[in-house]
Amino acid sequence: MAKPPKNAISPTRSEDFPEWYQQVIKAADLAENSETRGCMVIKPWGYGIWELIQQQMDVYFKETGHENAYFPLLIPLAYLEKEAEHAEGFATECAVVTHHRLEAEKDPETGKTRMIPSGKLTEPYVIRPTSETIIGAAFSRWTNSYRDLPLLINQWANVMRWEMRPRLFLRTAEFLWQEGHTAHETEAEAIGETQQMHDVYETFLRDHLAIPVIPGEKTEAERFPGAEMTLTVEAMVQDKKAIQAGTSHYLGQNFSKAQDISFVGRDNEKQHAYTTSWGVSTRLIGTLIMAHSDDDGLVLPPRVATQQVVIIPVIPKDEHREAVMGAVDALATQLRGQQYFGSALRVKIDTRDVGGGVKKWDWVKKGAPIRIEIGPRDVEKGTVALSRRDLPANEKSFLPMDEVVGSVCQTLQDIHENLLAQATAFRDENITECDSLDAFEAHWGTEDPGWLLTPWNGSREQEEELSKKHKITIRCIPLERSIPAKEGACILTGEKTSTLAMWGRSY
Repeated sequence: MAKPPKNAISPTRSEDFPEWYQQVIKAADLAENSETRGCMVIKPWGYGIWELIQQQMDVYFKETGHENAYFPLLIPLAYLEKEAEHAEGFATECAVVTHHRLEAEKDPETGKTRMIPSGKLTEPYVIRPTSETIIGAAFSRWTNSYRDLPLLINQWANVMRWEMRPRLFLRTAEFLWQEGHTAHETEAEAIGETQQMHDVYETFLRDHLAIPVIPGEKTEAERFPGAEMTLTVEAMVQDKKAIQAGTSHYLGQNFSKAQDISFVGRDNEKQHAYTTSWGVSTRLIGTLIMAHSDDDGLVLPPRVATQQVVIIPVIPKDEHREAVMGAVDALATQLRGQQYFGSALRVKIDTRDVGGGVKKWDWVKKGAPIRIEIGPRDVEKGTVALSRRDLPANEKSFLPMDEVVGSVCQTLQDIHENLLAQATAFRDENITECDSLDAFEAHWGTEDPGWLLTPWNGSREQEEELSKKHKITIRCIPLERSIPAKEGACILTGEKTSTLAMWGRSY
């Protein structure tokens, strides 16, 4: 078997984390930059992960009463003008369509034909950066009486936000996401919806992606434009930076008044609905990569692994082919008959005409949770060589085939739990409680600083000043169930407060 390099990925995480991230994506064949600046091509192995995230998360949405719909990609500029605060928050990121036709024109000097935009639109359209305004217009048409509420709608779509510093999966000009939008009769119902979907995101990241998060509320400075309240789930990745993995927004009546989402209430009086929005995106894949992967490549949590088990036949001579492939096919059939969280196991047989060492390291780099090798001796003994991606790449267990069939689902769950435990321990080790401004200032001068948890009652202006000075933000005010509040003195004002703020650098 071919000897692996010292590390399959170069540079390593400790040498150059941002470049390591790019190389993991390349080695796992997840995605690549496209000819369109800031946009990516998501390749089959990467898109398979997104499909699984989409399918599994959609179950939660349906269980909580939501329905999927689809709305236009192009939004009339006038719609954004109706909600000035919201539009201002996205103004610098908007891509605008101004013409509806191309005409061919030959360059007299070069003789080349160029396509020239013509047919200027009376009103420009914005390629959706988010869909509050266009969905709000539909909600306005659909809502007449309190009996029409609640409206519980989700959209799986793409959006465009002109990104100046693109990074695959984390920040691209076009990205895939889901955006939930709901309208309610009462404030209490809308706030309950916001909290429910926040809980869904926390559960999904923990139980499907093996990523522990800090759930909390954004400060006024970090809130979604036009929202009354923004709830977030914050994940720590291996360079100790934060990623906002999902948000849920209570919008109050701000959007409904601007867009006339109104209804006749139980008292026969006209009222405006209370609305929410919530979403996650392909940024979840970037979060997953940075949270779990190692210096040999991608590490995938089993529930979202494009293939959960990869079987590698080891055939040293043609005379062994029939026996080995017979055993491989039989094992694959048995494994595919197993159910892991209600879905048949995804099993891949690697029959490529390349060396066994190449196959092994390809699947290590792709992050397949379980690799199984079967050769002539294994067939004779009725055993297999099993490797887990959460363990060192060269570590193998030699197990009877029947035992593997009976235990494979538990092994996958053990991998998930191990990844979650490792990520949780890493996060907790890198959150420091801080109760003085001197310690706070010193912390951000260290290399790869973790998060700081501080007492806080400063103003928005004071928060923004500290954030700008140290290139940090308050990631959230943690919810009580995550980190209980406790009495302390604000690190800046010295005044007593029971509010805790989680500070960190982020992507």
